[in-house]
Amino acid sequence: MKAIAACLLAFALVPTVASAQAMKDMPGILNTAMKTGKGVGVVTALDSKAAKVTIKHGPIPAVGWPAMTMTFKSTPPALLRNVHVGQAVAFDMRTKGMDAEVTAIQPR
Repeated sequence: MKAIAACLLAFALVPTVASAQAMKDMPGILNTAMKTGKGVGVVTALDSKAAKVTIKHGPIPAVGWPAMTMTFKSTPPALLRNVHVGQAVAFDMRTKGMDAEVTAIQPR
């Protein structure tokens, strides 16, 4: 019985280790301190009801992020009123761990 429990525990830890290794190129995402940065990119999805915007953005060195596509919460939600899918934007953001928010967004 102890051998089975040990095997289950070992298998449960594998995704955690794999996830940490996959994120080694994103040191900022593992940091729990609040960080702010500025980015530029293109809006790929918009959910006004949930106050979320997905942006394909370039690197954001201030938070240690490489270029990627990511969904951000909009704070406040009204920021998304003049944004549409396919639009090039510049944005201010803040992050704490894996939680990221857009705090300002302007068309480019």
